Amino acid sequence: MFRKVLVANRGEIAVRVMRACEELNVGTVAIYSEADKGSGHVRYADEAYNVGPARAADSYLDHEAVIEAAQKADADAIHPGYGFLAENAEFASKVEAADGITWIGPSSDAMESLGEKTKARQIMDEAAVPIVPGTTDPVTDPDEVAAFGDEHGYPIAIKAEGGGGGRGMKVVWDQSEIEDQLESAKREGEAYFDNDSVYLERYLEQPRHIEIQILADGHGNVRHLGERDCSLQRRHQKVIEEGPSAALSEELREKIGEAARRGVAAADYTNAGTVEFLVEEEPGRGPEEPLGPDANFYFLEVNTRIQVEHTVTEEITGIDIVKRQIQIAAGEEVDFTQEEVDIDGHAMEFRINAENAAEDFAPATGGTLETYDPPGGVGVRMDDALRQGDELVTDYDSMIAKLIVWGEDREECIDRSLRALSEYEIAGIPTIIPFHRLMLTDEEFVASTHTTKYLDNELDESRIEEAQEQWGGDTGSGASDDEETVEREFTVEVNGKRFEVELAEHGAPAIPVGDVDASGASGPPQPAGGDSSGDDDIAGDGETVDAEMQGTILDVAVEEGDEVAAGDVLVVLEAMKMENDIVASRGGTVTEIAVEEEQSVDMGDTLVVLE
Repeated sequence: MFRKVLVANRGEIAVRVMRACEELNVGTVAIYSEADKGSGHVRYADEAYNVGPARAADSYLDHEAVIEAAQKADADAIHPGYGFLAENAEFASKVEAADGITWIGPSSDAMESLGEKTKARQIMDEAAVPIVPGTTDPVTDPDEVAAFGDEHGYPIAIKAEGGGGGRGMKVVWDQSEIEDQLESAKREGEAYFDNDSVYLERYLEQPRHIEIQILADGHGNVRHLGERDCSLQRRHQKVIEEGPSAALSEELREKIGEAARRGVAAADYTNAGTVEFLVEEEPGRGPEEPLGPDANFYFLEVNTRIQVEHTVTEEITGIDIVKRQIQIAAGEEVDFTQEEVDIDGHAMEFRINAENAAEDFAPATGGTLETYDPPGGVGVRMDDALRQGDELVTDYDSMIAKLIVWGEDREECIDRSLRALSEYEIAGIPTIIPFHRLMLTDEEFVASTHTTKYLDNELDESRIEEAQEQWGGDTGSGASDDEETVEREFTVEVNGKRFEVELAEHGAPAIPVGDVDASGASGPPQPAGGDSSGDDDIAGDGETVDAEMQGTILDVAVEEGDEVAAGDVLVVLEAMKMENDIVASRGGTVTEIAVEEEQSVDMGDTLVVLE
């Protein structure tokens, strides 16, 4: 077994991995960016190292900085969690090549073959796993998309090779959209996954999203741990996940599970992974009529890492998937047969995102957790890294915690979930807890006849507004009411390693808040974005178009002097891992452009001036 594991991630998943390490008597190392100095995963770890500024590309995504931190800490393994570098085959290969460090995950070769979607489709097709009609080679030319549309019809999904969760995917509804959507998908793939290669699939309009959890060791054993139903999604982002699926018959469940095992075995895959499928829903199906063995299901992708929703499977199988990841990487064998995997009860996971569902799920732009009192009791599990008084870090994902609830059956799970959500008290920031409470009383969701398109296409948005008003609570202003609080704890870095220094002074003036270096000198806090544009140099006197959230400029779609109409795209802004089109609210002439590609901006910064 390993002596010390560096967790190359942040937040709740970093704490989740560290807890598994603690139970295996393995030491833990955290990494953190400047924005995360006070974050929960840093507090939890045995030791912690700074890997760079707030921008993920300069910290959590910096291959050399992460490996260097592992070497400084004398860690003998790296666990990537999910997101960031978790599915980066190049990084995995660098870890594999590093002296004395083991990669906790599938081999870089398996990650490359299954992580890139066209290669994965080829492998699955050869293993007789059903695949959606699509291309098996990357697509670069709009004419190729048009030819695919002529053969298979519209809509068409253009997907980034390294993508997932809807990121890097664009839908083409007719031929006029091909060029713009192809370019957008390639741009997202490059921005998020450092890979602008894309492929095509027939876009299924009414699917369910079913995924199979896999564990495979280095001794030829491949096991599946049942399925999770992740059909409740918004813009391809999962919101509530559950298992087992109430929509599948036992025969269909078995067919999908065995297809997943067959495909993973053909790929020579080891460690944990998830095989995702789309299952075509039958229109008009009632809740007492599960989908039978003849229902169409298609391979979607393999996630070559732990999933956000792995907790659901842990609750219904009793298997600690993260501990198994670590043990498999250490060379141990899976010690149970497929027949011994027992599914007990029903579980649901609720992503607690710092978003206001009534405002199109707009992410919070800051704030303090003035109250943080999570639920408890029988069947209730919390995966989080937050504590009351923490400042919200908005530089990365909007998910701040996960609530997981288990029940003897789906009905008890829903009832218990309603109880737990009503107990969950958070004040100071908005969350989507009111939305979750609404969904647990929603007729379509309770009947489990919803598809991945339900939230985007069918749910009445006024119901979300009513739920937010009823259960939204106090989202606070983000400012502290106690202006005389004296700071008594310092974070000091020596050669990049973090140390905590406490100082108690009674009746003294407040200690200036700022960065403290190894000599103890302090300075003014720096903006989280690192190179925010500000408005000092804006000379135009027309109407300004401002950033509605913090993010990074991916593309400037206009030039000075251009005439634009209402609805035209001016700037593409990446925020919270999503690409957002900033459009003109009215027509006019572009008189000034205040930003450039790859520049970080804060909420309220001027982007473009129109006259």
